Order: sequence, then structure tokens, then C-alpha cells
Amino acid sequence: MSNPTTIAAEVAERVKLVIFDVDGVLTEAGIYVGSTPDGGSLELKRFDIQDGLGVKMLVWADLKVALVSGRQSEATSIRALELNVECYQVPDAKKLPVVEALIQKHGVSWEEVAMLADDIPDLSVFRKVGLKAAVSTATKPVLDIADWIASKPGGRGAAREFSDALLSARSQLDDIIELYVEERSRL
Repeated sequence: MSNPTTIAAEVAERVKLVIFDVDGVLTEAGIYVGSTPDGGSLELKRFDIQDGLGVKMLVWADLKVALVSGRQSEATSIRALELNVECYQVPDAKKLPVVEALIQKHGVSWEEVAMLADDIPDLSVFRKVGLKAAVSTATKPVLDIADWIASKPGGRGAAREFSDALLSARSQLDDIIELYVEERSRL
């Protein structure tokens, strides 16, 4: 794409599956680590509420959505359940086989997959997808090949910005917003 701040309609309309990395994309790439009173380990993550609504909007637009993380985290599992999306947490960040299985499961091609990414563990998948989107805080190898770059950082609105841009390019954003407002206006 010539302009990394817009998504071409013909590219957006091909998308059937959207992959989100988690750490650095849906979070700020930090974790809070501690322990419980009984000595168990505790990990907390901060997820942006507006990002979450953006993910839900993609689901409402009948797109398949999956979180694919290179780290095992109960916080990520809980967030995926809240968003009603698939969640895969891959040891050693071996994401490619997981996404290949998702592509087969959903009967889509690489050209029909979009990914929002931030770092080198994402590159094995990112290089193959039809729509490569990056958060503003992504590393240089990701930014260098991104088709679209958010103006916002990971965990601070980038996922919502991407969701809005994708739905807008598909001419679905206004309808999804109106559907949301209408459904929440009923008594």
C-alpha cells in the first residue's frame, strides 16, 4: 500500500480472519508479576477497553478473530473469553503452525488474513498475511513491512484504531456503530 495510514477497500474486503498478537498489541508490552498470600505466582495485564470494543466490532461484522500470543497467561485467556474470540498461547512464540491451522479451520487463504503485530516473534506470520498492520510502537522489522501503521501505541488504542480503519474500508463501521447504539437503546 502506498499510504500506511489507510487501508484500501479491495484489501479490506478480502479479510475474513483477523489475528491479534497480545503483548505489545493489546497490552503495553509490560506485565505485573507478584505472588498470592499462599505463595502462588500472580500475573496481571492491563487491557484497553476501547481496544476490546474494537475487537468485538470485528466479530459483529462477521469476521473471525483470534488472539495468538507467544506467552502463556491466564490474563490473556480471561480477556479472550470476555471478547468471545479464539485464543492460542504458543510456547516459544512458534505462531506460524497455529495460524496455518487456523487458516485451514476457517477455510481461508493467507491473502484473507489480517494481523496486528508489534515485534519479531510475529514476523513468521506477519510476512505471509494479506494485510499487515502494526502498532506505532512496533519494532523496525515489523514497521518496515507493514501495510498500515497505527498512530497509537499497543495497549493504548491501536487495536481500536485498526478495527475502525478496517471496518471503515469495508464500509461497515457506521452500520456496526448504529447497531450497537440501537441494541443498547432498547428497554
